[in-house]
Amino acid sequence: MTSLLPVIQLRDLPLVFAPVLIVVWIHFRWSLGGGGALYAVGRMILQLFAVGYILAYIFGLESPGLITVVLTFMLIVASWIAIRPIREGRSGVYLRTLGAIAIGGIPTLILVAAGVMRADPWYTPRFLIPLAGMIFANAMNTTSLAIERLHSELERGTSYEQARRDALRAALIPLTNSLLAVGIVSFPGMMTGQILSGVSPVIAARYQIVVMAMLFGSSGIAAACYLTFARSRANPERSPQV
Repeated sequence: MTSLLPVIQLRDLPLVFAPVLIVVWIHFRWSLGGGGALYAVGRMILQLFAVGYILAYIFGLESPGLITVVLTFMLIVASWIAIRPIREGRSGVYLRTLGAIAIGGIPTLILVAAGVMRADPWYTPRFLIPLAGMIFANAMNTTSLAIERLHSELERGTSYEQARRDALRAALIPLTNSLLAVGIVSFPGMMTGQILSGVSPVIAARYQIVVMAMLFGSSGIAAACYLTFARSRANPERSPQV
């Protein structure tokens, strides 16, 4: 089946920023300041153009060593961003977060790429890098929510067991809501992109099932691992360095 998705021309790309400019104008009009929004949009444009050229280069090489370096870098950065809620004792928190995201993400990545997608060879960057991006980013967000909630609960004097339960439940709310809404309220990016490119909706649904299960499983495992690792640091009688 030929692709139904047209190539976006550079001359047409500025049109999509009309709604963005309206939001920026509202920021200025309501005295919220539009500098932050303009910065975020500008950074997004630069980052995506840059990553587009970088990925095109990496996809052409198909080097297992380079792919390993890229995935390691993504994991390191994701773990660092995840600990933003913590202001003190970040070195220990970082190592636990890195371990948690790695345990939740790497086996899931291998399972999906090799077992479900059947990538051949296993280091095919067109499979591994986008999948790793989705897995690590969602594990990062879920673990970050778990860190913040556990820290807050322990500061209030909640027992570790109860704080762990509350933290995991809260951390998984966004992904649980996504599972409940997909196909009814929302059509996620992968499914929408495939349908627009001419893929059968039935096949697109299969891929989306893989993605949703992959994200929920890897993120839940990562959050649970962090909460388990943090037990040795939990002390409800003082502000915890979890």
